[in-house]
Amino acid sequence: MSALRVPRQGSSLPHVRLGGPVPILRCYQAQLFVIGGGDRSRADQLHLDECRSSLPTSSFGALVGETASKAGVDPRALAVRALLHLPRVASDKGWITRWHVKRELLSSAERLRRDARTAGSHVLSEKLLLRDLLFEKIDVSRALPLLTLLHYLRSTRQASLYFALVDPVSRLPVTLCSLSPLEWKRIASRICAEVGVPRERVWDVSRVYSVDGAPHNAISLLLSRVRNYVRQNVPNADLLVTAVDPNLGFTGCSYRAAGWQQWMSVRARPYLYEYGCYISVRQLRERFGTSSLMELRAEYPGRFEQSSVKLLDSMIFCCSVNGETAVVHDQDRPRLRR
Repeated sequence: MSALRVPRQGSSLPHVRLGGPVPILRCYQAQLFVIGGGDRSRADQLHLDECRSSLPTSSFGALVGETASKAGVDPRALAVRALLHLPRVASDKGWITRWHVKRELLSSAERLRRDARTAGSHVLSEKLLLRDLLFEKIDVSRALPLLTLLHYLRSTRQASLYFALVDPVSRLPVTLCSLSPLEWKRIASRICAEVGVPRERVWDVSRVYSVDGAPHNAISLLLSRVRNYVRQNVPNADLLVTAVDPNLGFTGCSYRAAGWQQWMSVRARPYLYEYGCYISVRQLRERFGTSSLMELRAEYPGRFEQSSVKLLDSMIFCCSVNGETAVVHDQDRPRLRR
């Protein structure tokens, strides 16, 4: 593994370097697939790679648009929620029958519609221009309704700070994020060893959410304002980090637009589900005292499952609070274990 070679804090932070098979036929879920080199494209199945792109012109994009229109929900939010659950029904090669895709979209749309209805009074219905929004540090009572109901993880972290671009009249958040003390020990250790920033001086952008109809570039503007706030008001902060999950169609473009750089990646682990609904490792530990699937299955037969398809690595983006953020080129980014 190449070393993460980034200049120490206090340096100028310039651009740097961090150190044909034979087809086999197999039957899966009553569908005949040609694998190991055969043609996998069929009208009755989709691959996760296509679904992750979420392009409106793709088969998955068309299904998302159709389902969202019928359910009256935001297609972008629906796509993310469905992508969180599609790995549960995907084969180990990433293929999903169209029937399963439609089923997950319908169930995700129903949950999203219910959550949106509950959060209705906390969501701005009219669309505003980016220049009309105000930046504010908001209290937890204004952030929780959106993050616990509308964010795809539906949870927050303890000891978080919350920031938002808000409507100047109603003060309702349009785009918001949470800033939390970094808890990811492996990432903290790597940053401390290579960059010289101790864990207590690294903050994690742990949640980001924009309501349906938020103006273009709202997230990147919010991130820039958060960085300015931290520089002026949080003296114990030197670096901001965040994890971007490409399995949900995220690319990190908003972070790049705000001057963040990808410094490393982290190997993915299977998604976990309770009664068919995604549940995070953190939530399992908080509720059951363990995240071991073996222990949970033994105590609660038939209740928990995990995805079998190989997932994409999480991308770790960083942003220096003071000064320019170093660029780490693709071939120099270390890949960390979970």
